[in-house]
Amino acid sequence: MSTLAHTTMTAARPAESGLAGPGELDRYSYPDAPGADRGSAPSWDGADAEIGRVGRRAAGNRGRGLHGQLVQQLGQMIVSGDLGADRPLVPEEIGQRFEVSRTVVRESLRVLEAKGLVSARPNVGTRVRPVSDWNLLDPDIIEWRAFGPQRDDQRRELCELRWTIEPLAARLAAGHGREEVQQRLADMVEIMGHALAQGDALTFSRADTEFHTLLLQVAGNRMLEHLAGIVASALHVSGGPVTGCDRPTEAGVGHHRRIVEAVGSGDAAAAEAAMRQLLTVHPEVERVVPAPREH
Repeated sequence: MSTLAHTTMTAARPAESGLAGPGELDRYSYPDAPGADRGSAPSWDGADAEIGRVGRRAAGNRGRGLHGQLVQQLGQMIVSGDLGADRPLVPEEIGQRFEVSRTVVRESLRVLEAKGLVSARPNVGTRVRPVSDWNLLDPDIIEWRAFGPQRDDQRRELCELRWTIEPLAARLAAGHGREEVQQRLADMVEIMGHALAQGDALTFSRADTEFHTLLLQVAGNRMLEHLAGIVASALHVSGGPVTGCDRPTEAGVGHHRRIVEAVGSGDAAAAEAAMRQLLTVHPEVERVVPAPREH
Protein backbone atom coordinates (compact mmCIF):
# COMPACT_ATOMS: atom_id res chain seq x y z
CA MET A 1 0.00 0.00 0.00
CA SER A 2 1.33 3.46 -0.84
CA THR A 3 2.14 5.98 1.89
CA LEU A 4 -0.78 8.20 0.87
CA ALA A 5 -3.26 5.33 0.99
CA HIS A 6 -2.00 4.20 4.40
CA THR A 7 -2.17 7.74 5.80
CA THR A 8 -5.68 8.26 4.49
CA MET A 9 -6.93 4.99 5.94
CA THR A 10 -5.40 5.47 9.39
CA ALA A 11 -6.47 9.11 9.56
CA ALA A 12 -10.07 8.46 8.58
CA ARG A 13 -12.08 9.30 11.65
CA PRO A 14 -15.66 10.46 11.96
CA ALA A 15 -15.42 14.23 11.94
CA GLU A 16 -17.59 16.41 14.10
CA SER A 17 -20.94 16.29 12.42
CA GLY A 18 -22.08 19.69 13.64
CA LEU A 19 -25.54 18.22 14.08
CA ALA A 20 -28.16 20.10 15.95
CA GLY A 21 -29.95 17.82 18.34
CA PRO A 22 -33.72 17.76 18.84
CA GLY A 23 -34.91 21.15 19.96
CA GLU A 24 -31.38 22.51 20.17
CA LEU A 25 -32.35 25.86 18.72
CA ASP A 26 -34.97 26.23 21.39
CA ARG A 27 -32.30 26.46 24.11
CA TYR A 28 -31.02 29.82 22.92
CA SER A 29 -32.26 33.20 24.08
CA TYR A 30 -33.61 35.94 21.86
CA PRO A 31 -31.32 38.82 22.87
CA ASP A 32 -32.83 41.46 20.60
CA ALA A 33 -36.20 41.22 22.28
CA PRO A 34 -35.60 42.28 25.89
CA GLY A 35 -39.29 42.52 26.59
CA ALA A 36 -40.18 39.10 25.20
CA ASP A 37 -42.02 36.64 27.39
CA ARG A 38 -39.70 33.67 27.97
CA GLY A 39 -42.42 31.61 29.51
CA SER A 40 -44.26 30.63 26.33
CA ALA A 41 -43.61 30.30 22.60
CA PRO A 42 -45.44 32.61 20.20
CA SER A 43 -48.87 31.36 19.23
CA TRP A 44 -48.99 30.65 15.49
CA ASP A 45 -52.45 29.64 14.40
CA GLY A 46 -53.52 27.73 11.30
CA ALA A 47 -50.80 26.97 8.78
CA ASP A 48 -48.23 28.79 10.94
CA ALA A 49 -48.38 25.93 13.40
CA GLU A 50 -46.38 23.89 10.89
CA ILE A 51 -43.31 25.99 11.61
CA GLY A 52 -43.63 25.26 15.30
CA ARG A 53 -44.05 21.52 14.67
CA VAL A 54 -41.30 21.06 12.11
CA GLY A 55 -38.92 23.47 13.78
CA ARG A 56 -38.43 21.07 16.66
CA ARG A 57 -37.23 18.19 14.50
CA ALA A 58 -33.63 17.13 14.71
CA ALA A 59 -31.65 18.69 11.88
CA GLY A 60 -28.17 18.52 10.48
CA ASN A 61 -26.07 21.66 10.27
CA ARG A 62 -23.64 22.25 7.45
CA GLY A 63 -22.55 25.50 9.05
CA ARG A 64 -21.69 26.41 12.62
CA GLY A 65 -23.75 28.02 15.34
CA LEU A 66 -27.25 29.40 15.30
CA HIS A 67 -27.01 30.82 11.80
CA GLY A 68 -26.16 27.46 10.21
CA GLN A 69 -28.79 25.65 12.25
CA LEU A 70 -31.55 28.07 11.30
CA VAL A 71 -30.63 27.89 7.60
CA GLN A 72 -30.75 24.11 7.84
CA GLN A 73 -34.13 23.97 9.55
CA LEU A 74 -35.87 26.58 7.41
CA GLY A 75 -34.35 25.08 4.26
CA GLN A 76 -35.60 21.61 5.14
CA MET A 77 -39.06 22.97 5.88
CA ILE A 78 -39.26 24.75 2.52
CA VAL A 79 -37.92 21.85 0.47
CA SER A 80 -40.17 19.35 2.24
CA GLY A 81 -43.23 21.46 1.44
CA ASP A 82 -44.04 22.28 5.05
CA LEU A 83 -43.64 25.91 3.99
CA GLY A 84 -45.32 26.09 0.61
CA ALA A 85 -44.68 28.44 -2.30
CA ASP A 86 -45.64 32.09 -1.74
CA ARG A 87 -45.80 31.52 2.00
CA PRO A 88 -44.86 34.73 3.84
CA LEU A 89 -41.95 34.47 6.27
CA VAL A 90 -42.06 37.13 8.98
CA PRO A 91 -38.59 37.60 10.51
CA GLU A 92 -39.95 38.68 13.89
CA GLU A 93 -42.09 35.55 14.17
CA ILE A 94 -39.21 33.28 13.11
CA GLY A 95 -36.91 34.91 15.63
CA GLN A 96 -39.39 34.52 18.46
CA ARG A 97 -40.27 30.96 17.50
CA PHE A 98 -36.66 29.77 17.38
CA GLU A 99 -35.46 32.19 20.04
CA VAL A 100 -32.67 33.68 17.97
CA SER A 101 -31.71 37.27 17.28
CA ARG A 102 -32.98 39.37 14.41
CA THR A 103 -29.45 39.36 13.02
CA VAL A 104 -29.41 35.56 12.86
CA VAL A 105 -32.80 35.51 11.15
CA ARG A 106 -31.81 38.20 8.67
CA GLU A 107 -28.55 36.48 7.69
CA SER A 108 -30.26 33.09 7.42
CA LEU A 109 -32.91 34.46 5.08
CA ARG A 110 -30.19 36.01 2.93
CA VAL A 111 -28.55 32.59 2.55
CA LEU A 112 -31.88 31.03 1.60
CA GLU A 113 -32.48 33.85 -0.87
CA ALA A 114 -29.12 33.14 -2.53
CA LYS A 115 -30.22 29.52 -2.94
CA GLY A 116 -33.41 30.68 -4.64
CA LEU A 117 -35.69 29.37 -1.88
CA VAL A 118 -37.08 32.73 -0.78
CA SER A 119 -37.39 36.24 -2.17
CA ALA A 120 -37.49 39.54 -0.31
CA ARG A 121 -39.11 42.58 -1.87
CA PRO A 122 -40.02 46.00 -0.45
CA ASN A 123 -43.65 46.32 0.63
CA VAL A 124 -44.11 42.57 0.03
CA GLY A 125 -41.78 41.00 2.55
CA THR A 126 -40.05 37.64 2.38
CA ARG A 127 -41.90 34.79 0.69
CA VAL A 128 -41.13 31.20 -0.26
CA ARG A 129 -40.38 30.82 -3.97
CA PRO A 130 -41.68 28.00 -6.21
CA VAL A 131 -39.49 24.98 -7.00
CA SER A 132 -38.81 26.35 -10.49
CA ASP A 133 -36.79 29.17 -8.89
CA TRP A 134 -34.64 26.99 -6.62
CA ASN A 135 -30.96 26.40 -7.30
CA LEU A 136 -31.32 22.63 -7.57
CA LEU A 137 -27.55 22.23 -8.01
CA ASP A 138 -26.87 23.73 -4.58
CA PRO A 139 -25.32 21.02 -2.32
CA ASP A 140 -27.62 21.90 0.59
CA ILE A 141 -30.75 21.67 -1.55
CA ILE A 142 -29.53 18.36 -3.00
CA GLU A 143 -29.20 16.99 0.52
CA TRP A 144 -32.53 18.37 1.74
CA ARG A 145 -34.35 16.90 -1.26
CA ALA A 146 -32.56 13.56 -0.90
CA PHE A 147 -33.83 13.07 2.63
CA GLY A 148 -37.28 14.55 2.18
CA PRO A 149 -40.50 13.76 0.32
CA GLN A 150 -38.74 14.35 -3.02
CA ARG A 151 -36.08 11.71 -2.34
CA ASP A 152 -37.11 9.40 -5.21
CA ASP A 153 -37.03 12.21 -7.77
CA GLN A 154 -33.74 13.45 -6.36
CA ARG A 155 -32.13 10.02 -6.60
CA ARG A 156 -33.24 9.60 -10.20
CA GLU A 157 -32.14 13.08 -11.21
CA LEU A 158 -28.73 12.72 -9.55
CA CYS A 159 -28.13 9.39 -11.25
CA GLU A 160 -29.13 10.82 -14.61
CA LEU A 161 -26.83 13.81 -14.09
CA ARG A 162 -23.90 11.59 -13.16
CA TRP A 163 -24.57 9.39 -16.19
CA THR A 164 -24.35 12.51 -18.35
CA ILE A 165 -21.15 14.11 -17.05
CA GLU A 166 -18.93 11.43 -15.50
CA PRO A 167 -18.31 9.21 -18.55
CA LEU A 168 -17.21 12.34 -20.42
CA ALA A 169 -14.97 13.34 -17.49
CA ALA A 170 -13.35 9.90 -17.52
CA ARG A 171 -12.72 10.15 -21.27
CA LEU A 172 -11.14 13.59 -20.93
CA ALA A 173 -9.10 12.57 -17.89
CA ALA A 174 -7.48 9.82 -19.96
CA GLY A 175 -6.23 12.49 -22.31
CA HIS A 176 -4.70 14.42 -19.40
CA GLY A 177 -3.23 11.44 -17.61
CA ARG A 178 -0.28 12.27 -15.36
CA GLU A 179 1.66 9.87 -13.21
CA GLU A 180 0.82 11.61 -9.94
CA VAL A 181 -2.88 11.72 -10.82
CA GLN A 182 -2.94 8.04 -11.73
CA GLN A 183 -1.19 7.18 -8.45
CA ARG A 184 -3.70 9.21 -6.45
CA LEU A 185 -6.62 7.53 -8.21
CA ALA A 186 -5.03 4.13 -7.61
CA ASP A 187 -4.60 5.00 -3.93
CA MET A 188 -8.30 5.78 -3.63
CA VAL A 189 -9.21 2.43 -5.22
CA GLU A 190 -6.86 0.64 -2.83
CA ILE A 191 -8.45 2.38 0.14
CA MET A 192 -11.91 1.47 -1.13
CA GLY A 193 -10.91 -2.18 -1.43
CA HIS A 194 -9.55 -2.31 2.13
CA ALA A 195 -12.56 -0.42 3.49
CA LEU A 196 -14.92 -2.85 1.75
CA ALA A 197 -13.13 -5.82 3.28
CA GLN A 198 -13.32 -4.26 6.73
CA GLY A 199 -16.92 -3.09 6.41
CA ASP A 200 -15.81 0.54 6.86
CA ALA A 201 -18.49 2.43 4.92
CA LEU A 202 -17.25 5.87 6.03
CA THR A 203 -13.72 5.38 4.70
CA PHE A 204 -15.10 3.82 1.52
CA SER A 205 -17.37 6.81 0.96
CA ARG A 206 -14.56 9.31 1.49
CA ALA A 207 -12.24 7.54 -0.93
CA ASP A 208 -15.03 7.15 -3.49
CA THR A 209 -15.84 10.86 -3.30
CA GLU A 210 -12.16 11.76 -3.66
CA PHE A 211 -11.88 9.49 -6.71
CA HIS A 212 -14.80 11.00 -8.61
CA THR A 213 -13.94 14.56 -7.61
CA LEU A 214 -10.37 14.12 -8.86
CA LEU A 215 -11.55 12.79 -12.22
CA LEU A 216 -13.69 15.87 -12.76
CA GLN A 217 -10.84 18.15 -11.72
CA VAL A 218 -8.29 16.65 -14.13
CA ALA A 219 -10.61 16.44 -17.12
CA GLY A 220 -9.29 19.76 -18.37
CA ASN A 221 -12.77 21.30 -18.56
CA ARG A 222 -13.47 24.03 -16.04
CA MET A 223 -17.22 23.69 -16.36
CA LEU A 224 -17.00 19.98 -15.52
CA GLU A 225 -14.67 20.82 -12.65
CA HIS A 226 -17.31 23.22 -11.35
CA LEU A 227 -19.70 20.26 -11.06
CA ALA A 228 -17.36 18.33 -8.76
CA GLY A 229 -19.19 19.56 -5.68
CA ILE A 230 -22.49 18.32 -7.08
CA VAL A 231 -21.10 14.84 -7.70
CA ALA A 232 -19.63 14.85 -4.19
CA SER A 233 -23.07 15.73 -2.82
CA ALA A 234 -24.64 12.97 -4.90
CA LEU A 235 -22.19 10.44 -3.48
CA HIS A 236 -22.81 11.73 0.04
CA VAL A 237 -26.58 11.36 -0.07
CA SER A 238 -26.45 8.08 -1.98
CA GLY A 239 -25.09 6.41 1.14
CA GLY A 240 -28.45 6.85 2.87
CA PRO A 241 -31.27 4.32 2.92
CA VAL A 242 -33.35 6.27 0.39
CA THR A 243 -30.85 6.19 -2.47
CA GLY A 244 -28.83 3.51 -4.20
CA CYS A 245 -26.56 4.91 -6.90
CA ASP A 246 -23.41 3.80 -5.09
CA ARG A 247 -22.92 1.07 -2.52
CA PRO A 248 -19.68 -0.67 -1.52
CA THR A 249 -19.34 -3.80 -3.70
CA GLU A 250 -16.51 -5.82 -5.21
CA ALA A 251 -17.92 -5.10 -8.67
CA GLY A 252 -17.84 -1.37 -8.02
CA VAL A 253 -14.23 -1.47 -6.84
CA GLY A 254 -13.35 -3.44 -9.97
CA HIS A 255 -14.93 -0.84 -12.22
CA HIS A 256 -13.00 1.92 -10.42
CA ARG A 257 -9.79 -0.04 -10.96
CA ARG A 258 -10.47 -0.39 -14.67
CA ILE A 259 -11.03 3.36 -14.93
CA VAL A 260 -7.61 3.95 -13.36
CA GLU A 261 -5.96 1.53 -15.79
CA ALA A 262 -7.62 3.18 -18.78
CA VAL A 263 -6.71 6.70 -17.61
CA GLY A 264 -3.12 5.58 -17.03
CA SER A 265 -2.81 4.07 -20.50
CA GLY A 266 -4.50 7.05 -22.15
CA ASP A 267 -7.35 4.88 -23.47
CA ALA A 268 -10.19 7.42 -23.48
CA ALA A 269 -12.80 5.05 -24.90
CA ALA A 270 -12.04 2.38 -22.28
CA ALA A 271 -12.18 4.95 -19.47
CA GLU A 272 -15.57 6.16 -20.63
CA ALA A 273 -16.90 2.62 -21.01
CA ALA A 274 -15.69 1.62 -17.54
CA MET A 275 -17.39 4.64 -16.01
CA ARG A 276 -20.66 3.78 -17.73
CA GLN A 277 -20.40 0.25 -16.38
CA LEU A 278 -19.78 1.62 -12.91
CA LEU A 279 -22.84 3.84 -13.03
CA THR A 280 -25.09 0.95 -14.12
CA VAL A 281 -23.68 -1.76 -11.88
CA HIS A 282 -26.73 -1.77 -9.62
CA PRO A 283 -30.14 -2.95 -10.88
CA GLU A 284 -31.95 0.02 -9.38
CA VAL A 285 -29.70 2.40 -11.30
CA GLU A 286 -30.32 0.57 -14.56
CA ARG A 287 -34.02 1.03 -13.94
CA VAL A 288 -33.84 4.79 -13.60
CA VAL A 289 -30.93 5.41 -15.99
CA PRO A 290 -31.40 3.37 -19.17
CA ALA A 291 -28.36 2.30 -21.15
CA PRO A 292 -27.64 4.43 -24.23
CA ARG A 293 -29.40 3.36 -27.38
CA GLU A 294 -27.43 2.05 -30.34
CA HIS A 295 -27.29 4.40 -33.33
